[in-house]
Amino acid sequence: MGELEWLGAVRHAESVGNVAALLAEGSGAQRLDLAPRDPDVPLSDLGREQAAATRGWLAGLPVPDLVLVSPYLRTAETAKAMTEGLDLRLCYDERLRDRELGILDLLTARGVQELHPTEADRRQRLGKFYYRPPGGESWADVALRIRMLLSDLRRDHGGRRVLLVTHDVVVQIIRYLVEDLDEQRLLDLSRAEAIVNTSVSVWARDGDGRLTPQVFNDVAHLRARDTTPTREEGLRAEPV
Repeated sequence: MGELEWLGAVRHAESVGNVAALLAEGSGAQRLDLAPRDPDVPLSDLGREQAAATRGWLAGLPVPDLVLVSPYLRTAETAKAMTEGLDLRLCYDERLRDRELGILDLLTARGVQELHPTEADRRQRLGKFYYRPPGGESWADVALRIRMLLSDLRRDHGGRRVLLVTHDVVVQIIRYLVEDLDEQRLLDLSRAEAIVNTSVSVWARDGDGRLTPQVFNDVAHLRARDTTPTREEGLRAEPV
């Protein structure tokens, strides 16, 4: 078992769910107007442009030894567009899926407060990291599956370059684990900086054999291709 040489994490491009979330929050609605189940939410038109632009970033790097992708449609579409023509095989791992929100899925912050006030109070008491909505996951639950994934990668791919295509909370949790943060530091950082669609975050092995951050939540490749969203950055509505 050894440390990875290089670890990259890319959040999926803008999805129709991100657009629906912005519209719902902006209009004060209780719920998102979104028909597909979460794993089947596709990219928006802008998202497809963002994913194609991210290919330029990837093409300029040494070829990853492994590309692992969340099996959700929006991540799969992002990864396929990013790797088109680059002769990279995509492997899917359900541990990279988005955080599951259970009974709060598709609800805005207002919807949670009005439809599930007891859950809103419980979340306030427990805090974001440990609060688990009924039928859903806490951030700590996500950390457990990502911790297992990273352990497997170190065991089976030590010394290699690995790229992950995943979701916003998962990118935050990767940072938490790789940089050995505590709960409060993670939450402070997540409040200060939301993970942008198709942003790239990279950690590389240093002289002491540890992964250290190189860039985080970077979207220079979008600005270069003029695909940075003109509207507010789309985030999946996650009120808890």
